[in-house]
Amino acid sequence: MAMQDVINKVKGTALGVAEYLTPVLKESKFQETGVITPEEFVAAGDHLVHHCPTWKWFVDSGPDDTKIKNYLPKDKQFLYTKNVPCYKRCKEMEHQEENEAIVEPDEDGGWVDTHHHLDPSGEQAVTGTQESFAEMTLESDKATFEESGMLESDEATLSIKPTSKAESEAEGATDANASGGILQTRTYDMYITYDKYYQTPRLWLFGYNEIRNREPLAVEEMYEDMSQDHAKKTVTLEAHPHLPMTMASVHPCRHADVMKKIIQTVADGGGELGVHMYLLIFLKFVQAVIPTIEYDYTRHFTM
Repeated sequence: MAMQDVINKVKGTALGVAEYLTPVLKESKFQETGVITPEEFVAAGDHLVHHCPTWKWFVDSGPDDTKIKNYLPKDKQFLYTKNVPCYKRCKEMEHQEENEAIVEPDEDGGWVDTHHHLDPSGEQAVTGTQESFAEMTLESDKATFEESGMLESDEATLSIKPTSKAESEAEGATDANASGGILQTRTYDMYITYDKYYQTPRLWLFGYNEIRNREPLAVEEMYEDMSQDHAKKTVTLEAHPHLPMTMASVHPCRHADVMKKIIQTVADGGGELGVHMYLLIFLKFVQAVIPTIEYDYTRHFTM
């Protein structure tokens, strides 16, 4: 076992004890610190499911309730989406330093956004002001985003432009047909849980091979689909808190800090970020860790 794996295992055990001893957050501290309560996690999850139907709440009708968290509704313990395509490995992506930005500096080097200055089409985005973590822009009318209270209700929320999974896969298949090849696609099941210790969402990943009849990917194979700046550091292998499986997980230790900076950026523009938007934005910034997994079907704003 590699030294980094040993360190991660020891940390995981210690944090498991700490989470057990940590009281449930009752009062909202979202605007001040970027953390959320279990109730806010559920509200953000409902908003995600409404706008992105590929995500669903997991409903466990089994007799074993030992993994049920009593601070969350029984039918809304965690979120999941399955069969998410991953068309290529991270090393196949063209590496351009000018498109990188450190999202949140720390002793491990921080969050590296490998597509910081790129819009979803891959073109250079025009930056207005230089933020310390990453610029947040809108593809349509940025002025509406900066109005105070703009995100406080569903009606006033940023309009989400969903792209169905079928459309995304069809685009990839078209590219493969044009080159005369057969598209071999890895897939991932993804889960979002609530971490009681860090008081933030946490992302979990389980991958399947593109060739060997959906065999589970080995750990090193999954690391091929993750940014090498984060593999084995930000991403670790741990036991899922609700399912009897070990999965790759994006560690939540920096999530609140990143979200706090995003909240401040919106406030600097005269707006206020509603907590119901948390998971939509969360899925945007963790894509810096897993840039080749095509789970994001919202195209309205970029990080």
